[in-house]
Amino acid sequence: MALTGIQIYKLLPKTNCKECGYVTCMAFAMKLATGQEELSKCPYASEEAKKQLQAASKPPMRLVTVGVGGRQIKVGGELVMYRHDKKFFNPPALVVRIKDTAPQEEIGKTAEEVSNYNVERIGITFRFDGIAIQNDSGDPSTFANCAELVRSKTDMPLILLATDPASMSAALDKVNEYKPAIYAATKDNINDMVELAKKFVCPLAVRSSQGLAELAELSERAAKAGVGDIILDTGDRSFHDSLLSFTQVRRLALMKKFEPFGYPIISFPGEGASSIDEEAILAGQHIVKYSSIIVLDHFSPAIAYSLLTLRLNIYTDPQVPLSVEERIYEIGKPSEESPILFTSNWALTYLILSSAIEATNIPTFLCVKSVGEEADVLCWCHHCLRSAQLGKLNADDTGQFIKKCGIEDRVKHRKLVIPGRAARFKAELEQALPDWEIVVGPEEPTRIMGFLPEFAEKLKKLSGNLDFGSEGDLNSKGSG
Repeated sequence: MALTGIQIYKLLPKTNCKECGYVTCMAFAMKLATGQEELSKCPYASEEAKKQLQAASKPPMRLVTVGVGGRQIKVGGELVMYRHDKKFFNPPALVVRIKDTAPQEEIGKTAEEVSNYNVERIGITFRFDGIAIQNDSGDPSTFANCAELVRSKTDMPLILLATDPASMSAALDKVNEYKPAIYAATKDNINDMVELAKKFVCPLAVRSSQGLAELAELSERAAKAGVGDIILDTGDRSFHDSLLSFTQVRRLALMKKFEPFGYPIISFPGEGASSIDEEAILAGQHIVKYSSIIVLDHFSPAIAYSLLTLRLNIYTDPQVPLSVEERIYEIGKPSEESPILFTSNWALTYLILSSAIEATNIPTFLCVKSVGEEADVLCWCHHCLRSAQLGKLNADDTGQFIKKCGIEDRVKHRKLVIPGRAARFKAELEQALPDWEIVVGPEEPTRIMGFLPEFAEKLKKLSGNLDFGSEGDLNSKGSG
């Protein structure tokens, strides 16, 4: 049973050494009690204390893994009810359901479409996470063949949906090495499903049809029988009922440390919706509150993009600005004569600037550097500015980045365009990059559409070290 903050404090060395990052041992103990810290941060805890505090330092929600290889689904492991308290760690998996009664050609096509779907946004690749296979036929061999067919078309994790133990066993015989999730154990079949989960070492979902009391009982029975990875289905499908039950499960798990509910939730928004649009809205609710695996009945790229964007927004740290990877981004198919623009790795900066560049149809290299607080002056838009006056551009680091990122080997010219808001650092950058000419671009991305075409045309005409002309000409003629 989890210990209180006072009980944990009595087991700590009580030295207030601050090496754990907290001013007092009491403050650290309170964080341990809520599951927001790990005991390993205390360098002086005794072995006896570590054993007694194991329950207190254990995360209140188990991290469950479905599948093998690089496309595993990892859900659960959450510590807080509200993302502003800390953050949410493991985004919910978006899964598409396929029924074994569909024609084989359609099954294979859907599996491939779901598996191959991907969209890049702000340097992040959006894609689905898995496929759920429904034993709609009720026939074990049909179900097993469908699972085998889907597996031949994709390396995505699988969730097997069947309440008949014989059908589940037949499908597991075909795909058990890929560690699919077993759905679902109910009050009528839990003993058989538990044995299958233990035999094939797969996660097991338990489903209630009579409320949370029954769900807690099923979860506890599965755990006591030796199943480690459990997934919960409250059985609620409507907007109202699913919101209430999911919130209650989350609250009891995290705030009351109620172990039978300390597992991720699976949901089926299509079963509580009357249309594909309503399914998308309910799936959005489940992303926010608090499903970990969301099984969709329809595959729609437009709806997928919306849900994946929502998931990204919810499962980022609200205290840390969203950023993109530091590297060279190719917009279009740039050549050795294409322009080079430089900016920070703030996601909003990248998104707005790259969109403006794409609108010009000018192939461009965009050099994006991770600069943290220095991003203030490297932004091309006022939306991203926190305090331009306080920002400081580290010219030496920027110079090293340009030299090492490989851009010098990809272009013939040495003309680097920086944001207009960084104009006052032009001289410092030229000292750090003596072989480069630093060109000050416009301040706003909307002005890129006037600036970039003229700039690109000049690059094509220039050779060697011919002069560009004045900065004023570049900034005024094409800035609109």
